[in-house]
Amino acid sequence: MNAQIVTIGDELLIGQTINTNSAFIGEQLSNIQIDVKKISVVADDETEILKEFKSALKENDLVVVTGGLGPTHDDVTRKCVVKFFHTELIPNKEVLDDLKTFFNKRGRNLTKINEDQALVPKIANVIRNEFGTAPGMWIEKDEKIFVVMPGVPSEMKGMMNTFVIPTLKEKLIGQEYVIKRSNLLTTGIPESMLFERLGNLDELLEGAKLAFLPSQFGVKMRVTVKESDEENAVNKLSEIEQKIRSKVGRFIYSIQDETLEQVIGRLLKERGLTIAIAESCTGGMISNLLTNISGSSQYYDRGVITYSNESKINLLNVKQETIEQYGAVSLEVARQMAEGIRTISGTDLGLSVTGIMGPTGASADKPIGLVYIGLCDDISCTAKKFQFGDDRILNKQRTAQTALDMIRRYLLGIPFNE
Repeated sequence: MNAQIVTIGDELLIGQTINTNSAFIGEQLSNIQIDVKKISVVADDETEILKEFKSALKENDLVVVTGGLGPTHDDVTRKCVVKFFHTELIPNKEVLDDLKTFFNKRGRNLTKINEDQALVPKIANVIRNEFGTAPGMWIEKDEKIFVVMPGVPSEMKGMMNTFVIPTLKEKLIGQEYVIKRSNLLTTGIPESMLFERLGNLDELLEGAKLAFLPSQFGVKMRVTVKESDEENAVNKLSEIEQKIRSKVGRFIYSIQDETLEQVIGRLLKERGLTIAIAESCTGGMISNLLTNISGSSQYYDRGVITYSNESKINLLNVKQETIEQYGAVSLEVARQMAEGIRTISGTDLGLSVTGIMGPTGASADKPIGLVYIGLCDDISCTAKKFQFGDDRILNKQRTAQTALDMIRRYLLGIPFNE
């Protein structure tokens, strides 16, 4: 089944609202093996909406529309649905009861403008709205499906989860093929190098698809297989994953869309280890990521932000002469910071970061984006040099991600220099 997602609203076109609805709907449809061929954004304009409805339904088996179902004058989607399907509005008792309940719970009177939301296209089956006032619509005509939902994300998600996806699943029973996908998340390797290391993709994939999805945190590899049945699809996906791991496995930290901090938390708990963090250039970002995970108190002891030279000396016992000789951004200081935080906390591991985030603070031998990350255990203390870019915020994010990856590599016994 092919699908198009149509989102309606001027606020989406002018950048006032981020179009998260399309991402959610696209993912949900893909998860049940529906191929999303196009996502479009249309203004609150009747002519444009009708034009998009026509092309979308002509080219696809399923059209999913969000937005423009509110009670005000600029919400024209319902009017367009009536005109497009040559139908009429009729009152719906279930929707009216829902509206009365909604307003009663909030101690408000049901107004005429909201009561009019109980008028629905005669051709449509109503999708109840548990979180708002505008009902959704499910229309089937000429063996095609047309779904309309509100643009409010919580209302749309409620309808998708309770009605749209379950109903679509029933429609898909007996489909002649099975689509399976897997996401392999990597970090510490650029897209071009990842591509080179994988070699001949035709031999690797044997008809499957592989997409590279880069971000500042790493590259997600999405593998898609299409087979005649579930068993063949699962086996082929597993085979391709193993081939990819044999080539770039040390860079893969998750196949479950797990974040790097979740992976590290799980590994630390499994090994019964604790960690403390000393941050300079990242200003607490690494500690923030680690403590975003529920249960992190089992392995995370403390974090200190030692931004100034004096704080490094006073809180972490970094030697003043080390800073004077090598500078605060150096391998030597990174080692002493990691050793210092581990010593004062009594944890199994100590991690440190120090660097130049920019746009100021650089010198001829220490450019913007220069970072040193230190890691200590009870046997040794090491530090590694990294060179990132010119953007301050991206440098902070990349430093935090790289520091977390150093912990992952340490816990899995993967060398830092590969």
